[in-house]
Amino acid sequence: MNSVGPRKLKGIVVSDKMQKTVVVSVVRFKTDSKYLKRYKVTTRFKAHDEKNEFHTGDKVVIQETRPISKEKHWRVIEKL
Repeated sequence: MNSVGPRKLKGIVVSDKMQKTVVVSVVRFKTDSKYLKRYKVTTRFKAHDEKNEFHTGDKVVIQETRPISKEKHWRVIEKL
């Protein structure tokens, strides 16, 4: 059964050079259908950080939200 509500992902902040925006890298593992080999897939999301309180290296949780700009559809909700 699927959870109801916005998606939440865990990741690491890899850039905090923009104003009110951080880039979060999320790592997940996929399995090759033929060889059943597991491999790592990294996705980078731009997330909204209203108070500029998160910095490079922080482990954070991001939550899907309404579009804030052209590429920003996520918001940082907490630090782990």
